[in-house]
Amino acid sequence: MHEPLSDAALDQLFRDARTYQWFDGREVTDSQLAAIWDLMKMGPTSMNQLPARIVWCKSDEAKARLAKHANEGNVEKIKQAPVCAIIAMDENFHEHLPRFAPHMDDPKAAFAGEKKRAARKTSAFRNGTLQGGYFIMAARALGLDCGPMSGFDNDAVDADFFADKPAWKSNFICSVGYGDRGKIFPRAPRPSFEDFNRLL
Repeated sequence: MHEPLSDAALDQLFRDARTYQWFDGREVTDSQLAAIWDLMKMGPTSMNQLPARIVWCKSDEAKARLAKHANEGNVEKIKQAPVCAIIAMDENFHEHLPRFAPHMDDPKAAFAGEKKRAARKTSAFRNGTLQGGYFIMAARALGLDCGPMSGFDNDAVDADFFADKPAWKSNFICSVGYGDRGKIFPRAPRPSFEDFNRLL
C-alpha cells in the first residue's frame, strides 16, 4: 500500500505551486524535457489512448514562429520562456491502440471508420487535455514551473506546425522553465470543499 506524499511534495505539486508567465533565464535541458514526457505518459487515459503529441519550441526561431500566432499579450511570454510546448492531440490515436492496449481484442475497431470520427475527436480532446494536466504536474515534480495559456490561433498553429500531420490538433500552449518569483500575482483565494462539491 502506498503512503501519502509528504507535505513538502504536496506543496511543490499543488499548494505552493504557481502559474508563471515570466522566467528567470535558466536553461531547461533536452533531458529534462524527455523526463517530463517519461512521467506524463504514465498517467491514465481511457483505453490507454495516449493521444497527446508535443512540439517543444526551444530555439528562438521556433518560439518566434509560434508567437506570431499568439494574442498580443502572449507574444513576449512565449519568446522569453526557455521552452514553450504546443500540447496537441492526435485525432487518429486509435491507429496505435493495438500497441497501447494489447490486453483488448481489436481495440482499434472501437474508433475506426468515418462514422466514428466525432467520437475520436471528442475522446482525443478529453484524454489529450487530461495528459496536458499530467504534463504540468510532471514538470512541477521535476522542479520546473509552467505557464499554460490559450490565447492563440489554433487553426494557424495547426497549419504552420502540423501541415504534415493533419490529424494532429493543438489544444493549448505551456511555457516551461524556472519561474521568476519576483513577477507573480498575489495568490487568489480558492474555494472550499463545501463551495463546489456535493457529497451524496
